[in-house]
Amino acid sequence: MMTQSAVDFIIDYLLAKRPDLTSIDLDLDLIENRILDSLGFVNFLYVVEEHTGTEISLDDVTPEDFRTVRSIAKRFFDGADVG
Repeated sequence: MMTQSAVDFIIDYLLAKRPDLTSIDLDLDLIENRILDSLGFVNFLYVVEEHTGTEISLDDVTPEDFRTVRSIAKRFFDGADVG
């Protein structure tokens, strides 16, 4: 089951990269709002791999997997929905 700690981990990571933001909604479009760009995406992918202990192949992911905090949590943190 996906835990609140996974959501907190994702949000804390993204907020650390964007100190101009104070919060990120679970359904905010991270790509459209430029919270994740192409370089940030690759770095974030490595961080998620490290945090989950699971290798993620670029062939197995789509931009939709990283569109929102909710989609990241659902796809990479045991598939459970949040909130």
